[in-house]
Amino acid sequence: MASVRFDNAQRIYPGSDTPAVDHLDLDIEDGEFMVLVGPSGCGKSTSLRMLAGLEDVDEGDIFIGDRNVTLMPPKKRDIAMVFQNYALYPHMSVAENMAFSLKMAGFGKEARTSRVLEAAKVLGLDQYLDRKPKALSGGQRQRVAMGRAIVRQPQVFCMDEPLSNLDAKLRVSTRTQIAALQQRLGITTVYVTHDQVEAMTMGDRVAVMRDGVLQQVDTPLNLYDRPANLFVAGFIGSPSMNLLPAVAGPDGARIGDYRVPIDRTAAARSSGDITVGVRPEAWRVAGEGETGLPVTVSVIEELGADGFLYGTTEVDGAVHDVVVRLDERRTVEKGATVHVTTNPARVHVFETATGERLSA
Repeated sequence: MASVRFDNAQRIYPGSDTPAVDHLDLDIEDGEFMVLVGPSGCGKSTSLRMLAGLEDVDEGDIFIGDRNVTLMPPKKRDIAMVFQNYALYPHMSVAENMAFSLKMAGFGKEARTSRVLEAAKVLGLDQYLDRKPKALSGGQRQRVAMGRAIVRQPQVFCMDEPLSNLDAKLRVSTRTQIAALQQRLGITTVYVTHDQVEAMTMGDRVAVMRDGVLQQVDTPLNLYDRPANLFVAGFIGSPSMNLLPAVAGPDGARIGDYRVPIDRTAAARSSGDITVGVRPEAWRVAGEGETGLPVTVSVIEELGADGFLYGTTEVDGAVHDVVVRLDERRTVEKGATVHVTTNPARVHVFETATGERLSA
């Protein structure tokens, strides 16, 4: 096992003036499960391919442990790649697919068989070793691809959206299996996904990227509780954080006619146009006699134990979407207007122009 370090690493594709990965500095600890997440085109897959040696590094360096692997060919980096499309040989059995890389590396038959059986047991593939890929489900094929990586016993796993081809239910179960497997093996893993729910549930830490630039890297809960900027605030969380325009003044912040409570740090740093962020679960329906933000109800999404209210509010003539989590079984009709409020500790404040976080 080994740590991974991106040191000012940059990649600019031929014909482009904008870096696909822009001076990336990222330290990944030995045995850590690091998730790179962001929208399409943010540079996460390019970063992974740079680590694997499948993309050139135009500036900076990449280290695996103490080795500078920037100029090393992929086969000498001691990494194993798991791809989105499984990349299994259809004419080979599961056992042959898993053993193929070992065969190419010159391992004897006995050593290959031993490693394949060990990996198959870990992955629950024992009974499928003689089957061809076409006889397996999508989840089973992905486990075979994982097994092919495990048998190599690499220093680093590189996983590029390995669950994208699975249906929603299978994705949930398989991501749990991958996270548990990584914890059991203790192999440093760099995992790429565009799905922020996947990132939040799997990673020890999550690195959020946008337009080739690293926005924030932290534990999932810290990303959720203290997003560094507007982009991270809007990207992390499902449903997304409510982001509403406001104006800072001597009496706090105002969203239209509603005075929203903000913490002292944000109040001291705020001036002029700001953006206020409130998670859906941080809103509460105002009680009798309380003031609040008026929200016109569009849809109520009932989930049993709780639900979500989807509505709109008007601020300075512009209509903005608002999502409120309802933790009680409330009778709210479509088209009705409810007032919602919150408390200062649960409000995030950002400078609108720069997106910088102003809250404590």
